[in-house]
Amino acid sequence: MTNETATTEPARPDMKEKPTVILGGGPAGLTAGYLLSKRGLPVIVLEAEDQVGGIAKTAVRDGYRFDLGGHRFFTKVQEVDDLWHEIMKEEFLRRPRMSRIYWNKKFLDYPLRGPDVIKKLGPVELTRCLLSYFWAQIKPKGKEETFEQWVSNRFGKRLFNLFFKSYTEKLWGVSTSEIRAEWAAQRIKGLSFFSAAKSAFLGNKDNKIKSLISEFNYPRYGPGQMWETMTEDIRALGGQVLLEHKVTQLDFEGERCVGVHVGDTVFEPSAVISSLPLRNMVGMASPHPRPEVVAAAKGVRYRDFLTVAVVLNGDDIFPDNWIYIHEPGVNVGRIQNFRSWSPWMVPDPTKACVGLEYFCFQGDELWEMDDDKLVQLGMRELEELGLARREQLEFGFVERVPKAYPIYDAEYAERVSTIRSWLDGLDNFIQVGRNGLHRYNNSDHSMLTAMRAVDNLVKGAEHDIWAVNAESVYHEEEKQDEQQPYIEAPETEAMKEPLHH
Repeated sequence: MTNETATTEPARPDMKEKPTVILGGGPAGLTAGYLLSKRGLPVIVLEAEDQVGGIAKTAVRDGYRFDLGGHRFFTKVQEVDDLWHEIMKEEFLRRPRMSRIYWNKKFLDYPLRGPDVIKKLGPVELTRCLLSYFWAQIKPKGKEETFEQWVSNRFGKRLFNLFFKSYTEKLWGVSTSEIRAEWAAQRIKGLSFFSAAKSAFLGNKDNKIKSLISEFNYPRYGPGQMWETMTEDIRALGGQVLLEHKVTQLDFEGERCVGVHVGDTVFEPSAVISSLPLRNMVGMASPHPRPEVVAAAKGVRYRDFLTVAVVLNGDDIFPDNWIYIHEPGVNVGRIQNFRSWSPWMVPDPTKACVGLEYFCFQGDELWEMDDDKLVQLGMRELEELGLARREQLEFGFVERVPKAYPIYDAEYAERVSTIRSWLDGLDNFIQVGRNGLHRYNNSDHSMLTAMRAVDNLVKGAEHDIWAVNAESVYHEEEKQDEQQPYIEAPETEAMKEPLHH
């Protein structure tokens, strides 16, 4: 590993004297730290937890490795793909993609395949679905104010109930009658009934549809290996990655951040790259930004989830990377099979290792449930689904993932714009990453925001960080709020908490 670019003079000379302080050791923060360290610039990455990776980390128990949320390494951004391979080298495996829909104790292939759908639905259910679909085509559309109405009008009530209702309600925590029709139009426009049918019978040529790729890259020991290796590289290049260093206060003087507090320690940065959630970051600022910025931060919402990870005696319960659970009788929304991500995730070939994902709001009944009860709930639901028996349980544990999904509610665009109006006036402070921008980015685009931030600081570039992956919030025609699902967004327990505590 060489400091090929260490001789380049940075646009900000003080970056050679004082460290760039990076807040958060997730994909965005570590990418920034790595790129700056390669240039021979002093870097300090501050991570509150005892492990790097953020929501893309890999949890480890007794040699078993658990991916939180399922992180496929597939991107159309070449510079991100190059960086992944630069970090992982031969540890980057090429893995087959397989994920199906689990419905009525049957596995439906996804992407949909015509013969498979016909076979699994059976003649009676298929006839009902077709009749329901054709009736939806000829009957008057009526009002289309809700997700339920919009989908039923296009796919028929029967298909809506079978394949749209249950999973959508689990994901967003409200009835489909409380989700906006416009949101359905945006989310489902890329996979219409006819494009799905065409894909089902003719295939997905050249992997053109990103969600339907057939292969992806994956680190041998899970996504956490990427971030752990990047951390080792930063340290080898002379940078610091400090774990269990929770930022408590950010000191601002005029347009500059001049101090980053961790307990009694104060770091004096040349610049700050922050991947902290917008809500928390605003709460840490001293002095506080103007009142409307603080109010906007208080209104920022998130959807959370938790994983119940279990090790089972016996063979894998299915061969997929994960399956989507379209069964209304259980709470679980998605189940991962970790061996299918990489055989090295599971050290014992006589054991199966799976993660049951439950979407929830921080502070609600599921989130607050005792870990042992959650493990028992997971085993009970695996049994109800016919996938495993309770007596197969070897051990289990729970990983909670707060702020997993930034929510785009009706006021989202205005709130973020208000916060940004303050951030844009700062000289040496840049927000990056998924929660840093309150943007539903995957790891590749989170890393790209960090790359652009480094270019801005070191090369004096003027990239608009907020424009990276702007299509993820449907900015076209100034309709940012169409990504938000709720007719009236739920008030959550987490919103009642102080901005920073």
